[in-house]
Amino acid sequence: MIRFSKMHGAGNDFVVIDAISQSIQVNEVAWHQVADRHFGVGADQILIVEKPHNPAHDFRYRIFNVDGAEVEQCGNGARCFVRFVHDQGLTRKRRITVETLAGLIEPELLDDGSVKVNMGAPSFDTRGIGFVDWEAAGTIGQACVEAGIEHVQLASPAPQHLPSLRIELLSMGNPHAVLFLDAPPSDAMVQDLGRFIGTHRIFPRQINVGFAYLVSPTHMQLRVFERGAGETLACGSGACAAAVLALARNKTDESLQVQARGGTLWVQWAGEQSPVMMSGPAQTVFEGQFALPMR
Repeated sequence: MIRFSKMHGAGNDFVVIDAISQSIQVNEVAWHQVADRHFGVGADQILIVEKPHNPAHDFRYRIFNVDGAEVEQCGNGARCFVRFVHDQGLTRKRRITVETLAGLIEPELLDDGSVKVNMGAPSFDTRGIGFVDWEAAGTIGQACVEAGIEHVQLASPAPQHLPSLRIELLSMGNPHAVLFLDAPPSDAMVQDLGRFIGTHRIFPRQINVGFAYLVSPTHMQLRVFERGAGETLACGSGACAAAVLALARNKTDESLQVQARGGTLWVQWAGEQSPVMMSGPAQTVFEGQFALPMR
């Protein structure tokens, strides 16, 4: 039997597994079964706690989507991660250094029970996102126009014949495309356009797609269609990406409240090569055990 905790950060839910005190064999098919909301425990992602490769660090953090694919980063998961290792007695340190596929992160458990995460510096280098085919981008432009987004264009230099469509790209250790809207998006826009952009062939590794609406210079509403998971109730790295892009274009203040469907996150970024600081809730829902295979 494998022990686990079911946790969530602003509604973005996880199955968290301690692979230090119990033996776990990583299996993408198994994680897909565990994440299934009908036949498994149910979660947006599976988080695995492992010993670090470098003994100078505290832990290694692995993330698996519902499709079984391992991904680089998850901000809401990072908050649940530090809450988990603290609650399970794996560390007494409130601030820890954690290895991820995207590099090191430094989450910190705060006195009020919330968690702050140093998400590292953002990258505007689209080569790291996998943007490979400008010609194919025209179909994305047309799809956005048909969805009712009229003034969007690709942020990086593009051929003049592409539609006037603005999709802004950024990496927070994982890839993000963000669309800034003049009104909150419809469910159909998030589902249909999110899936279309997120799985388009110009992004060989797929991409997370955020739909951002700025309520004020200090308040943003955000919905994110995540690769390998679909729309989630919150996306920590997506909140960071959208906040950074807004801050970089002087649309917002240095500190931004990001309202997701599942709760509120707070993002701070001082610009240039400064790290992005993200804070928000992390809660345990229940604990249990399961055996594999599940079906």
